[in-house]
Order: sequence, then structure tokens, then C-alpha cells
Amino acid sequence: PRHDGVVASPAWWKEAVFYQIYPRSFKDSNEDGIGDLQGIIEKLDYLQSLGIDAIWLSPIYDSPNDDNGYDIRDYHKIMMEFGTMSDFDQLLEDIHARGMHLIMDLVINHTSDEHEWFQKALSSKDSPYHDYYIFQDQPNNWTSFFSGSAWNYYEGLNQYALHLFSKKQMDLNWENPSLRREIASMVRWWLQKGVDGFRLDVVNYISKGTTEEGLLPQGDDLIGSLMKFYGVEHYFYGPNLHQHLRELKKEIFAPFGTFTVGETPGIGIEMSKLLTDDYREELDMVFSFDHLEMPGKVRSDIYQYDLNYYKSYMIEMTESLGSHSQASLFYDNHDNPRMLSKINSDPKYRSVLAKLLAVIQLTLRGTPFIYQGQELGMVNQNFQSIDELRDVESLNLFEELCKKMPEAEAFKTILAGTRDHARTPMQWSDEANGGFSDIPYSGTLLSNTAASKLDLPDAGFTPSAALLPKIPFGWGSEDCHEYNAATQMLDEHSVWRFYQALIQHRKAHPALIYGDIAFTNKKTKDMFTYYRTDGKEKFYIECNLGKSTIKRKKQESDSKRLISNYPAQSIRVLRPYEASVYVVSLS
Repeated sequence: PRHDGVVASPAWWKEAVFYQIYPRSFKDSNEDGIGDLQGIIEKLDYLQSLGIDAIWLSPIYDSPNDDNGYDIRDYHKIMMEFGTMSDFDQLLEDIHARGMHLIMDLVINHTSDEHEWFQKALSSKDSPYHDYYIFQDQPNNWTSFFSGSAWNYYEGLNQYALHLFSKKQMDLNWENPSLRREIASMVRWWLQKGVDGFRLDVVNYISKGTTEEGLLPQGDDLIGSLMKFYGVEHYFYGPNLHQHLRELKKEIFAPFGTFTVGETPGIGIEMSKLLTDDYREELDMVFSFDHLEMPGKVRSDIYQYDLNYYKSYMIEMTESLGSHSQASLFYDNHDNPRMLSKINSDPKYRSVLAKLLAVIQLTLRGTPFIYQGQELGMVNQNFQSIDELRDVESLNLFEELCKKMPEAEAFKTILAGTRDHARTPMQWSDEANGGFSDIPYSGTLLSNTAASKLDLPDAGFTPSAALLPKIPFGWGSEDCHEYNAATQMLDEHSVWRFYQALIQHRKAHPALIYGDIAFTNKKTKDMFTYYRTDGKEKFYIECNLGKSTIKRKKQESDSKRLISNYPAQSIRVLRPYEASVYVVSLS
């Protein structure tokens, strides 16, 4: 039972430990400096030995790569740099042969402007595909997440088309039933291949607030004014969002038993519950990002993250969710800098802090999602110049900032929050290039537009790793010597081995998955403590969230330390970032 008295229904995705792979920087198998599907196949045994149950792949579809695959040109093809559909079929078969699951990134808020639908939409206002996208005779005042207006002008139509992200990522019109049928057919095709689920990219944006004249401008009414005050637009939680999600669930996901987790920025805890309560038949889980930045801060702000905020947020969220909703537990992903570096970049705390985060993630109530390299304690990249970045968001923001401040100051701002921190190569060994590839990682293939900003030759859309400057590793070349998979798998005190042990404990003890949770010491700074119990087992988790030593609170005498990030227990104090799990007697 949970705190609301309702017994949580079991599901494989509640018990699973997920692992996100960013294919481009995971493992290169064919010596072109770009990760690929065969590289992932090569490392499946590694993931299985860690204890991973399910893999989430960032997009692998055919794409011009304006936004690293999140601009899809053809949903039914594999990006040629990553391999072929035969490679994908082998990957899926090999994952299932190991008893693991595969979920794919489903990008259905927008497509590439090179997608066949959009190209046909540009042919005529009378084309049936014209209404697959959002065209208006006049733009409103919406802005793109990647800087500038959210509208492109198309002279042939004398109209503007909406793009919430890059200028090549054109938003789909979900109010068109024909478009929704096309999306359903495509999703069904992947499910028939045997895919187990999807992560739905910015899925809460698919419904936009409209009037007869078009999309609502920001601040046009009371609701719009409030949204403008809070810095969001009419698409964060559109009027038909629930309707669209229920339709997908009923017609596609439910018949296949498909797992779904929605990426849903900016919706808050209560709206998350509306999207995920099981009786509402919409999504299984959501990724909400409110815990990744402290209040009033954004990714590009330079500051030190305080884990006490994470504590307060997780307590509030956990106590708000009943047994009908399942939380996603994550720190890192492909869109955010490494959490380790945000909390404390001092190398002396790196391993113990990485283990603290592991304890919290694998013992809180919810489903953990580990991002590639997190299990090694990977940290932010020490980029030296804008030439080393590939992220279209960062390049656009740098261009905007340079209009207001010196380039050095603009780059410092970019460095704080660039998504490229999480997109550097996986560190497999202490060999050249970290064992990722026989040649240095080349980053993404730049579009012509992005290449021109860096004064590079025309990149086109064909693989040419030698065309681009190479990207260095981690905290300098020495980082791979210790913080790599091969070394850590052999070291019983490593971050990797700690993750492996924690995952094993989670699998062995249902109380850490389905058990109730009770937080203690809620108001005590730097102390994060809670119990997990299912009536058969009881665990006490005790964490110091700061770099200072603090006094321990009174604890049951009849308990045994199961795992800790410090070798010996201190009776009176908790050392910097100390985290331990105790088995508590129920007698």
C-alpha cells in the first residue's frame, strides 16, 4: 500500500532500471567518429552486467541533423550514420534475447522541414498536407526556444509557419484528424516491429491555444497574461492535450501494451498527475524538469545547485503522488549539463557525490533513468571555445548574446548550460579517444546554417567526420584514465560497482520498488532521510546533502548497514555527501 491506502498495480516499467543512450556519442563501431547501432549492440552485455532492464534510445530516424536527430525527415528510415534497418532489427532482437526492453524517442510535435509532408505542404495552400502544419498569414509574438521568432516566412505561399524549436523543426497541427491518423499509422508500424515503448518528446506542446484568427498571442487575455508573467506560452498545456493523449492510448498504446513516458517541461506536479494517473488512460509517466534548476534559475545561469532544493521538491512531489501515478527519477539527460558538476565541481568529492546521487535515485519511490556515463561519474566538458560546440540551441544563443556582451562573457554563459556537456563521448577505457572510436569524436553533422556560423566549409547533410574540429574529452585527457568503464568495472570501490550493487539491492527487495515511503527530518538542512517499507521489509536511507560534516540523528539500534559510499560507519556524524542504506528489523 501507498500513503493514500491504494495498492500500486505492478508493471515491468515500475520495476525496471532504464538507461538512456545518446547514440551519436555512445560507441562507434565503424571508425567514422560517430556512434552507431552496431556500437550499441557491442555494449549490450555491459549494460546487462550493470543491471539495466530497459534502454531508451534518443532519435535514430533519418534526419538532416539540425537538432541532433530531433528533426525527423523520415520516420520509417534509420539515420545513415547510425546504420540500417537491419542493424536496428538485430539490436531489438539482441535486447529482447537478454530479457531487456527497448523504448524509442517519439518526436511528434514537429518534423524536419525536409520531411515529405512539409515539402508537400509548401506546394500549395490547397495541398492536404498544408493543414498538417501550422501556417498563418501573419505571425503572432511567439518566440522559439532556440532564439528569435517562432515563425518562418515562405514567399511561395505568402504565409508564415510555426517552429517552436530550430528553423528546420516545423510544428505539426494536431487538430487535423488526418495528421493524427498518419502519426498513429507510423507508431503502429514501430510497435509491430516489437518496440516496447516510447519517450514522447515535448508531448505537452502538441495542443496549441487557438482562436478563429489563429494561435493566441502571448498575453492576449487573462490566461495569456498570467502565462506571459510566468514565462510560458499557450502551448505548454493546450486545450486538447488530454483528448489527443487518450486517443493515442486507446487506439495504439493500449492494444500493444506499450509503455509511454512523456517529456513535459513546465507543467508542474498537479498537471503531471492529470497526465499519468492510471485511471485517466493517458501516459504512464512523465519527465518533469522542475527539480533540475533551482527557483529563478535557468540552465545558462552560473551558480551552484543546492541539493536541499532537490530534497524539498522530491518530498513535495512524492507526497503528492498517490498510487495511481509513478514518478520518473533522473538527474542527467541529453538536454542538460551533468548534475555532478552543477552541485560541486571539486574533484575530491566527485566519486562520493556520484554515489550519493545513486543512493537517492535508486531508493526513492519511482522508476530510475540513468543517462550514459552517469554510472561512471562523468562530468561537464571543459570546452575552450564556441568552435567546439555543436548544439544548435547553444550556437543560436551565443549569436544573440554577442549582440549584448563581449564574446568571452557570452561563451561563459553558454558554457554553464550547453547541452553538449552531456553529449561528449562515453568513456569506455583509458585508450585513445576513451575507447569510443579509433578516431576522435566529431560531434554532430552541422547543417549549412550552423556551419556558416562557425565559418566552416559547407557541411551539407552527408557524413564527413574530418570536416569538423574534433571535440576533446571531459576534464582534459587525464579524465579517461580513471573515469572509464573498463577501469571501474575492475575496481570494487568505483562509482560503476556502486551503481551495480545498488541496482542489485533494488531488484532483490520489493520494498525499494513498491514500498511506502516516509520522510523524516524534513526541516533539517543537509539531512535527507526516509524509510521504505512494504510490511515485510523495512529500510532506512540516510544522506548528507552537503560538503560539511553534520551530526547524525537518532536511529533504531536494531539495524544493519546494507550499503554506503564510505567504507566505515561513523556513529556520531555524517561526513560530506555521505549516504547509507540500512536494513531495519520489523520485530
